[in-house]
Amino acid sequence: MTISRNFEIIYLLLDRKVVTAKEFAEHFEVSTRTIYRDVDVLSGAGIPIYANKGRGGGISLLEGYTFNASMLTSDEQVDILVGLQTLAITDFPNTDLILKKVARLFKKETVNWIDVDFSPWGSGEKKKQLFTLLRNAMIQQLVIQFRYFNSQGEQTLREVEPIQLLFKQNAWYLSGYCLWRKDYRIFKISRMDQVCVSNQTFTLRPTADAIKNAEKQVGESSIPMRIRIASQGAYRVFDEFDDHMITKNKDGSYTIVANFPVGTWLDSYLLSFGTLIEEVHPVYLRERLVKKLEELKHNLEINTS
Repeated sequence: MTISRNFEIIYLLLDRKVVTAKEFAEHFEVSTRTIYRDVDVLSGAGIPIYANKGRGGGISLLEGYTFNASMLTSDEQVDILVGLQTLAITDFPNTDLILKKVARLFKKETVNWIDVDFSPWGSGEKKKQLFTLLRNAMIQQLVIQFRYFNSQGEQTLREVEPIQLLFKQNAWYLSGYCLWRKDYRIFKISRMDQVCVSNQTFTLRPTADAIKNAEKQVGESSIPMRIRIASQGAYRVFDEFDDHMITKNKDGSYTIVANFPVGTWLDSYLLSFGTLIEEVHPVYLRERLVKKLEELKHNLEINTS
């Protein structure tokens, strides 16, 4: 408590310049004798703080003093403020207040250089609050329940001990221990629906690298592919593939060589390129896409006749 009080004494003096011992005592609900003792402790620690007694007097800091200026460079102070601002964007508790205090301690203005909204474009308020809900469940170690839609088009009800939020290849995922599968799983957040937090608490289990495990699982069920995308599809090529996977052809098109997870997701993904996709290997995948297109044409003809 003493350390916390001493820190706030410095903060208040940097903000208000001069504060009387009586004002400090009322603020902290201690005696003026305790405040003067705190002043002595701070002075002994090298803080240039002094007290002028009598009418018009008070406790103040040496003019021009900046907290921790000797310990942190100007760039390091900015890095701390940037880190706090980034944390504040996630709605982490009390970070706005801490950010303001630290900015005043460093005598620097905060700049809103970053803004983050985890929800998709056009999302409703419920979707926007999903990350806050998941974060609170992780902090409080509460089991969450939700309906999940996998890449095979199947939907299941899940109970999960949430562990970590992950960002991978333009998408957010939740890493957790699935009580149904009795194993660690990663869930794409955009496929989670009807998410609710239960009253059931859990104890954190020993965990491994969630992303590494997920990549291993994907790698075990992936196949090597080569696709060619027309030049007009450059925006998707560079959005969705690493540079080492991409070769630009003489005609302006792009050849991508990469491993893709098998399943119905792959068909839908390739079809999402529409007329931008010009070539697909291996051959059996190309034939499967043609068959899907024929089924689509048939369905459309039936529904328009």
